[in-house]
Amino acid sequence: MVTTVISYADTRYRASAGLGYDGVVLISNGTSYGTGTLLFDGRALLTAAHLLAGSTGALSVEFQTKSGSETLSVAKSVLHPGYAVAGASNDDLAIVWLSKAPPLAANRYDIYRDANEIGQAFTMVGFGQLGSGANGASVANTNVLRVKAQNTFDADAAKLKASLGASMAWSPLSGSQLVADFDNGSPSQDALGRLINVTDLGLGLNEGLIAHGDSGGPAFLAGKVAGVASYTSSLSSGAITPDVDAQPNSSFGEIAAWQRVSSFQQWIDQSMRANYPNPPAKATDVKKDVPEGNSGTTLTYFFVQFTGVRASADQVVSVEYATRDGTARAGSDYLAVSGRLNLYPNEANAVIPAEIVGDATPEPDETFYLDVFNPIGGSFGPDVVKLTAIRTILNDDIQLI
Repeated sequence: MVTTVISYADTRYRASAGLGYDGVVLISNGTSYGTGTLLFDGRALLTAAHLLAGSTGALSVEFQTKSGSETLSVAKSVLHPGYAVAGASNDDLAIVWLSKAPPLAANRYDIYRDANEIGQAFTMVGFGQLGSGANGASVANTNVLRVKAQNTFDADAAKLKASLGASMAWSPLSGSQLVADFDNGSPSQDALGRLINVTDLGLGLNEGLIAHGDSGGPAFLAGKVAGVASYTSSLSSGAITPDVDAQPNSSFGEIAAWQRVSSFQQWIDQSMRANYPNPPAKATDVKKDVPEGNSGTTLTYFFVQFTGVRASADQVVSVEYATRDGTARAGSDYLAVSGRLNLYPNEANAVIPAEIVGDATPEPDETFYLDVFNPIGGSFGPDVVKLTAIRTILNDDIQLI
């Protein structure tokens, strides 16, 4: 959970089930825990590498949704390859794959892809310790109630290092981490204002900071995962001591850092693509008719291929996409998806996954669509502004007539 400006028991800070945070999960190895976020394919979770590094216990993932609590085992996990060599604060990301499809009620989240996070207010959610900004994190979390708060991405963490030098013991890579401080409206506790002249007195009663147990948790911008909670710190420089109690406990005047998801989107995307079950490798492999199944969800894939010539070898080609109802209805027959697909250097094609909802109710075959639009780095051809593909969900339930 998140340490908040006033009482954490205030209902305004509770991320109760059904409010859009049901895809934020508790990750545990039996002895320690942290937070993760279910990604848009409904199979992978994004979290912090330091939660998994050196862990010997079996990982489990607990969903707390409006449909109840459900714990799933983990099929696979991978740490960012730079984590072990770049220093403990850098590349602090991991992806965890579930052993089966998560609850339907769990929200799925896209990642934030634009590098304009600094100066924007975000919402954080997690399973960490509780407390207040005046006293810091002081109450152990029950691992049941989630708390939400807000803050503002103030700066690139590398800017903080450039200013503080050796008094800051670690070295964030430029562009890879976003930092925010815990403000209470007083210039005395405006840590980044005093340390690097980035002045912001906070968001009043909405302001908060991460605490122990929030590691791996999301920072949401526009409903997308823009940051992954990584660490907190109490910093000073000479006579400048913004921390209200000079204790590293998530109190007023401290800072926290999130791994900047937009900087890692290629690793996230390509890691997920490499682990999709049975995706089509070429256009002729695409299955346009998909069995419904009797429960849970199954994946169907839309295939996007680039046949043009890039302006440069390192150019990223992208399109935006969104599903659309035909006779099938989003939420009951399939789960709606929308976002941006990037084709990275040396990639000529990629798939967009969508989840088909299984049930045992006899019904006619149904259809839904995926629209692809706004190409960047390529085009659809003269006067074409949108491409559309169709999927048919095949009824596979027994009927007695």
